Amino acid sequence: MAEPNSSATQPQSQTHATIAILNDGFRQAIHNPGRNRVVMTAGVAALIGNTSLFRGFQRRAELLRAVRDYDTFGPDVDPHGEHDFGRFAFAGETLYWKIDYYDRDLVYGSSDPTDPDLTTRVLTILLTHEY
Repeated sequence: MAEPNSSATQPQSQTHATIAILNDGFRQAIHNPGRNRVVMTAGVAALIGNTSLFRGFQRRAELLRAVRDYDTFGPDVDPHGEHDFGRFAFAGETLYWKIDYYDRDLVYGSSDPTDPDLTTRVLTILLTHEY
C-alpha cells in the first residue's frame, strides 16, 4: 500500500512539483550532496582540467556553481516541470546536466522519486555530444 505522501496518491502535477523541489534542493547543496551523487563525463573532466594537486579546482567550482544556479527552465528542457535537466554554456562548450533517480543502493530506478528516503539522486554533467 502506498504511503500518504507517495507519488501514487498525488496528482501528476503535484508529483512533478515535489520532484522539482527535491531536485532544486539537491542542486542547491551540490557541494554537500549527502547520499546523492554528482558525476561528470570524461569529456567534462578534460574540459575543466586536472584537479589533482589543486589544479583545475577553480574551473570545477565554476562549473558546479553554473549547475547550482541554473534557472533557465522552459518547455524545451523541462517539459514536465521537474527541474531534472538543463543546458548551459561553459568554457566555450555547450553542456547538459541531468538528474536520474535510483534506489538507495544505486542498482535500480527509484520506486518513488518523491520520497528522499527511497531515492538517491544522481546528477550527471556532460557535453552535449556525449548524450
